[in-house]
Amino acid sequence: MLFKIAWWKWLTMGLLLYVCMDGFFVPVPFLDGRLQETIRNLFFHVPMWFGMMILLTVSVIYAIKFLHAGYPYYDLVSHTFAQTGILFGFLGITTGAVWAKYQWGMAWSGDPKQNGAALALLIYLAYIVLRGTGKNTTSTDKIARLAAVYNIFAFFMLFPTIWILPRLTESLHPGGRGSMGNPGLNGADLSPALRMVFWPAVFGWTLLGVWISCVHVKIKQFRLQSTIFHQHNR
Repeated sequence: MLFKIAWWKWLTMGLLLYVCMDGFFVPVPFLDGRLQETIRNLFFHVPMWFGMMILLTVSVIYAIKFLHAGYPYYDLVSHTFAQTGILFGFLGITTGAVWAKYQWGMAWSGDPKQNGAALALLIYLAYIVLRGTGKNTTSTDKIARLAAVYNIFAFFMLFPTIWILPRLTESLHPGGRGSMGNPGLNGADLSPALRMVFWPAVFGWTLLGVWISCVHVKIKQFRLQSTIFHQHNR
């Protein structure tokens, strides 16, 4: 039974095992006293944002498919991937706050990218609340369609809040205007050894998010089928 696991799940486990082991032992370039070791958070913090964006992209694609075809399965997948994407977003903020504590002196400094990320997650939390109001009501389909439209809006709000506005203002993050982002770290500082861990981390954490979402979808399908079965046998 164990060997019937899909190849990409084996790949996920292998990548994350590699990241968690080599990520703590790979030689890091000397940048400054603080960043010297905290740069290892690069293998956890940044991949969470990559994973979040990919999961939320899948979510919005299925939201559009649901609006077009009206197939409930598309709504289920869209909702589930949005939930996992939000989870990755909170993990990204948490790991970022830990990194900021050691690098910038405080966990939350009001940096534009921190504020933008928090705003984006609040917008998506409103989507979860909206989607949840459709349970046990006679207007489930209408709520699902309204939530799908809101999902599209929330997705496109990610770009100004996380990627555009922080680059137009002073920011401690890489790419910030004026300060040139965090002077202690930019893409040119990543040695080949760091890149050999960073990109597997991006793929590994993202695949884990997909795996979690797929399992959650199957659980929801099972619960839905069980509910329908019990209703028909009353």
